[in-house]
Amino acid sequence: MFKYILYIFSIIHWVCYKSADPETKSLIDSDIEEMNRRCKVQNKGLMYWLVTRKPYRNLFYYRIPKAKHLCRLLPEYPLFSINVRDGIGKNAFVLNHPYGTRLNAQRIGDHFTCCHLTTLGNGMHGRNDLIPTIGNNVSLGLNVTIIGKVTIGDNVIIGAGSVVVKDIPSNCVAAGNPAKVIRFINEQ
Repeated sequence: MFKYILYIFSIIHWVCYKSADPETKSLIDSDIEEMNRRCKVQNKGLMYWLVTRKPYRNLFYYRIPKAKHLCRLLPEYPLFSINVRDGIGKNAFVLNHPYGTRLNAQRIGDHFTCCHLTTLGNGMHGRNDLIPTIGNNVSLGLNVTIIGKVTIGDNVIIGAGSVVVKDIPSNCVAAGNPAKVIRFINEQ
């Protein structure tokens, strides 16, 4: 019964989505496609993900800021926050359990994935200009911390428990504390 009420509330969110600009709709559609692909389900839509995956709501409210007032009907997931200045690219994937995750970045590229306990943040208390920029096709393992004005290149995998305080080039796997390039992806 309670789930049916949530679906009724999600109709209002769907109306907000339908009235969004084409670029925003395209981003949301790509997020939903990625959620379906990664969770191995077929033909699940916006209302399904809003009701069944609370953290997805945070990404939805990020994509459509004017829908933020709707969080009284479908609350945000309190342990997952997004504050990305220049946008998050298409095909973002919100894991089922991104608890303790804080994404405070300049920009996050397309095809971004992160596990729980991930922190992207400023390099000095009170200095929100010292925040990371994340490239395309980046995957962050569990408990990754990226601090300061660093740039993570395209096609990068950062291993679990890593602390990144310096730039990471494109096409590599990095891990450690501090994180270092372990190997380049085009190597065998």
